[in-house]
Amino acid sequence: MTKKWYNYFVSVDDGTTAPAAPTGSGTSRQATPGPAASSAAQTVAEIASGVSAETKFTGTVTNPTSFNEIYQAAEIPDPPHGYSILKVSEMLQSDHIRTMPMDVKRSSVLVALDAAGVDIKDVIQDAVRRDRALDTFERVQEKAVTDLEARKSQENTQIQAQIDKFVSEQRAKIQANNDEVTREKERFFGWRLKKQQEEKKISDAVAPFVTENPITTSGGVPTAPKPGPKS
Repeated sequence: MTKKWYNYFVSVDDGTTAPAAPTGSGTSRQATPGPAASSAAQTVAEIASGVSAETKFTGTVTNPTSFNEIYQAAEIPDPPHGYSILKVSEMLQSDHIRTMPMDVKRSSVLVALDAAGVDIKDVIQDAVRRDRALDTFERVQEKAVTDLEARKSQENTQIQAQIDKFVSEQRAKIQANNDEVTREKERFFGWRLKKQQEEKKISDAVAPFVTENPITTSGGVPTAPKPGPKS
C-alpha cells in the first residue's frame, strides 16, 4: 500500500521547468530540468524497489517514543549530503514556502536538491526506509502487546481459578462451622428438655414435705433453637 505523501514528488512530469531560484549574487536564474526533476517522475514502485521490503533492527530501542532511536536501531543514518526526508519535511514547513501552492513547494524543493546535487530518488528512498522501519517497529510492538495480553489473560485465568477455589474452601468452612453450631444447639436443647424433666421429678418428690418448693423448674417447654445461617 502506497502512502499519500509519496505523491509530493513523484507526480512531477518530465520536462517540467522549475521556477527561478535566487543565487548568491542576488540575481536569479531559470532552473532547467536536472536529474532531480527527471527522477521525480518515476513511479513509487520503481523508487521503492531499491529498498528492502523488511526492515531489520540491529540495535535495541529503549525509548519507543524516540523515532531517531528507532531509525538508528534500523541502521538508517542521515545521508552525507544532509537531505533526508526529514530535512525535506522541514523545508516544506519553512516560513518561505509553507503557504505556497503545492506545485511551487514541489518545484522549490527540487531546485534546492538539484543545486545540492541530490537526486530526489535518494530522498524518497530514505523516506521509504524510514516508513518501513516504523511499520516494522509497529508490528514488533503490536506483537509484544498481543503476547503480553495472552500471558496476562492466562495468568488472570489462573488467579481467578485460585480465587474460586479459595472462596469455595472458605464457604465450606463457614458451612461446617454453622453446621457444628446447629448440632451443638440441638444437643443442648435435648439436654435442657431432659433437665426440665429431671427437675420436675425432683420437685414432685419434694412437694409433699414443704410448703414452698425450693426446686426451680423451667416453665413450659423450651423453644427449639433456630438453625445457624447457611452460607
